[in-house]
Amino acid sequence: IFRGRPVISQEPVHEEELAAICPTGAIGTDPVSIDLGRCTFCGECALAFPEKIRFTKDYKLATNVRERLIIREGEDQPVEVEEQLIRPEIRRILGNSLKLRQVSAAGDNSAEWELNAANNVQFDMSRFGIEFVASPRHADGVVITGPISENMAEPLQICYEAVPTPKIVVLAGTDAISGGIFEGSPALNREFIDRYPVDLYIPGNPPHPLTVINGLMALTRKG
Repeated sequence: IFRGRPVISQEPVHEEELAAICPTGAIGTDPVSIDLGRCTFCGECALAFPEKIRFTKDYKLATNVRERLIIREGEDQPVEVEEQLIRPEIRRILGNSLKLRQVSAAGDNSAEWELNAANNVQFDMSRFGIEFVASPRHADGVVITGPISENMAEPLQICYEAVPTPKIVVLAGTDAISGGIFEGSPALNREFIDRYPVDLYIPGNPPHPLTVINGLMALTRKG
């Protein structure tokens, strides 16, 4: 039942009707595109227009370039991390051991559950030296889930400032990347996203543990 990277054919369809299906405005027109940073992976577009859109099982969706989360019609290319944009200190200092503080910034617990699953006996992310820690003082970066509510904006800032330098920022899940179905809500305060560079976007609603692990490994080490 997993839905991964979508592929959009060049089959002509009523583009406005297709775009209207999406509850988060993830589908663009002329050309048809899907923004994985907004996509809830509900699959309704593929069900309504199966000749136009299909979701593959490709779980490698993470990238450090926001633009690469936009999948356009006629393209069938993997989503990858741009090596040239990775800060040198990330791989030099954090490449063999990465400790992360997860911040649920008004999340619904779905992305949080999947991050927890990444460290269970099935996926065992810790075997790669990547683990979640309880204190930001022991962390190398923050993994943000949720759309960042007004009430969580200050705690997130405090947590980020407590992490020693160098530190990374990871957005995990649709809500964190774009606000998801809550985008534009007056209850949100996403100034943090504009204030600091994002080192890794991990799309999904919620992101799959394999997507999480693959993305973090692509960021911190070669091969």
